[in-house]
Amino acid sequence: MAQEKGYKNVEDLKKYFFIDTYNFFWTVSPREFFAKFENQYNDFWTSERKNKEQQSGLTRDQIYALASIVYKESGGKKDEMKTIAGLYLNRYRKGMKLQSDPTVIYAINKQTNFKEPIKRVLYKHLSTPSPYNTYANAGIPPGPICVVDKNSIDAVLNAENNNYIFMCADPTRFGYHKFTASAEEHAVNAKAYQDWLNSKNIK
Repeated sequence: MAQEKGYKNVEDLKKYFFIDTYNFFWTVSPREFFAKFENQYNDFWTSERKNKEQQSGLTRDQIYALASIVYKESGGKKDEMKTIAGLYLNRYRKGMKLQSDPTVIYAINKQTNFKEPIKRVLYKHLSTPSPYNTYANAGIPPGPICVVDKNSIDAVLNAENNNYIFMCADPTRFGYHKFTASAEEHAVNAKAYQDWLNSKNIK
């Protein structure tokens, strides 16, 4: 079915799946299985979302790729997604590299067939050669780095209008971030996070 529609590999199919819970009978055929996700994809892209897609200036593949970064950076938590989406759109529209750690982790995982767990992104990882590595390449990756949920797509389509350029994990609020437009303030935030990682001996 995938080949019939011109899809070459699993990367092309990622955008047709959403993180969710699904029920299937054991008798489901492969064609019925994939048709369910294709129908869900088509139902999701309402005329309202298509209008926002056009207004964004992004292709749909770029929207999914950016949504996957938003999903990974937010840990799947909805309450920071629009803020993170706004920050990455700011970087993209300013011609800055996105410099997203999850893209580096994904690039390394693809090279190692997902056998090398990365607990902490180090400077040596930032030059990993891969079109998905947003430290090594400008622009949005060629595809999503993970399957996303609907909230992360909507976060990109309805991104927060902010002036943030920098974000750093907040060691005082696990799973959340500190945002700023100031390089100086970001340096302080980054040092606090690095100190916390060192205190926990996370390498």
